[in-house]
Amino acid sequence: MTTAELSPLPSRSVFLGVDVGTGSARAGLFDGNGKLLGSASSPIQMWKDGDCVEQSSTDIWHAVCAAVRSACSLANVSDVEVNGIGFAATCSLVAVDAEGSPVTVSWSGDPRRNIIVWMDHRAVKQAERINSFNSPVLQYCGGGVSPEMEPPKLLWVKENLQESWSMVYKWMDLSDWLSFRATGDDTRSLCTTVCKWTYLGHAHMNQMSEKASRDMEACGWDDEFWEEIGLGDLVDGHHAKIGRSVAFPGHPLGNGLTAAAAKELGLLAGTPVGTSLIDAHAGGVGVMESKLESDSLTKESDVETLSTRIVLVCGTSTCHMAVSREKLFIPGVWGPFWSAMVPEYWLTEGGQSATGALLDHIIDNHVASPRLSNHAASQKVSVFELLNNILKSMAQDDTSSPFVAALTSDMHILPDFHGNRSPVADPNSKGVVFGMTLDTSEKQLALLYLATVQGIAYGTRHIVEHCNAHGHKIDTLLACGGLSKNPLFIQEHADIVGCPIILPRESESVLLGAAILGAVAAKNYPSLHDAMKALNAAGQVVHPSSDPKVKKYHDAKYRIFRDLYEKQLSHRSIIAEALS
Repeated sequence: MTTAELSPLPSRSVFLGVDVGTGSARAGLFDGNGKLLGSASSPIQMWKDGDCVEQSSTDIWHAVCAAVRSACSLANVSDVEVNGIGFAATCSLVAVDAEGSPVTVSWSGDPRRNIIVWMDHRAVKQAERINSFNSPVLQYCGGGVSPEMEPPKLLWVKENLQESWSMVYKWMDLSDWLSFRATGDDTRSLCTTVCKWTYLGHAHMNQMSEKASRDMEACGWDDEFWEEIGLGDLVDGHHAKIGRSVAFPGHPLGNGLTAAAAKELGLLAGTPVGTSLIDAHAGGVGVMESKLESDSLTKESDVETLSTRIVLVCGTSTCHMAVSREKLFIPGVWGPFWSAMVPEYWLTEGGQSATGALLDHIIDNHVASPRLSNHAASQKVSVFELLNNILKSMAQDDTSSPFVAALTSDMHILPDFHGNRSPVADPNSKGVVFGMTLDTSEKQLALLYLATVQGIAYGTRHIVEHCNAHGHKIDTLLACGGLSKNPLFIQEHADIVGCPIILPRESESVLLGAAILGAVAAKNYPSLHDAMKALNAAGQVVHPSSDPKVKKYHDAKYRIFRDLYEKQLSHRSIIAEALS
């Protein structure tokens, strides 16, 4: 027997990404080239009651464990091959007591319901009150907090559920809770704290050289802000309830997986775990360095390339992530957030609170929806694919419609069914559907679907134009998430915004971004940015239509889109005066 035959084969370097979205927990395993080896998902429970939307951290952890075990099995990856783990999740608020057990945040008193979900809008009045103080920290979140951020939700709990308030030992963003549950390390992420809690990440600018070796004492909390808004008790114990230490995304936490968590996940104790990211930000990390050959020819540097891009993370909602080396204050758009996604870059974060959720709502609540679903099932295609095919057929049959987009010449939609996150930052904005008839056919539903897609794309155009008017130089879009797999959704965005859209080689970009955190924690790369360069890869590029008529048409519809909101403000004023 030779020496070679005696030597064991080297195991692969595999990185695990976990993403907890609004409706499911997903796990994906990636090799050292950033290629997906296998993934799995497990549903999670949600309770909705008016503006209140709640989940259970216990249920979510069970779903995470199921997804991880399934993904490892499907990908034929053993526990010893998993070199590092990263978590990403929605920016939902978790409440636990001193034992780590859930504390209810629900009117129902149900102890399972210890998470206020990101989309929950119970704290609109608290957000308005916080914004009325005009604290200096508010300039770093577009001029005011959103009810989707954590301070208004915390204030709501204190004012409405006093028993729960007194019981809570830790308030955590969901992705931080996941990494804490996995490692026992309560270090918080600069991503979550800066983007959702008003933490001032730039307080750590002089600690960049130390980022790889240590977490950092939390020195970016503004105690005056918490006192002013009525949450001064969160300052106690060096901010023990909301975060005494913070770290850059991908920083290794504790001693890796605890023995208990490793057993539940089917992995090895001590496997490195990286400081977490919000799910949309993980999508940004998973795609932002997806390079085209033309980029290296036309852009002078990596810095210039990154600073001309905006990532659309398109799921239940859409987040618009752009970075810059300069600090850019943009009214109505969240940020600038220092090092909240890519270290040493300022992050600008726009968003639309309901996109995938809005399309589902429009389709599911139409009288033709059951027929459409049956037809899609019989043809073994998705509802979206069937609707796209119906629209193509309609455009071919309609001699007055020169292209598919023109089918909605009489229908216009303002997609603010869950308020406007940016750039007008109006949580009270409402959706508008203009051009309804008595037609209940599948074709009419297809038109409503197309007009909704266009309305969402006009909203993205509004965000991009607004950002560019305040210092950004965005000329390229990158898209990931579920909606990015819909060719009509992507083509309408390219045509309406007027920019090419790069789709990543690996469609599971949020999972890749989470896995990159594990690769950095395992010291396979010296920094998060280096890992992005190595593991991001471009796939298809979708260009805007070259037909000038398409541009002229969308320019006209965009004017109407903008006017729908202005008319809404006018109507609000008329009614307010009538009721005064």
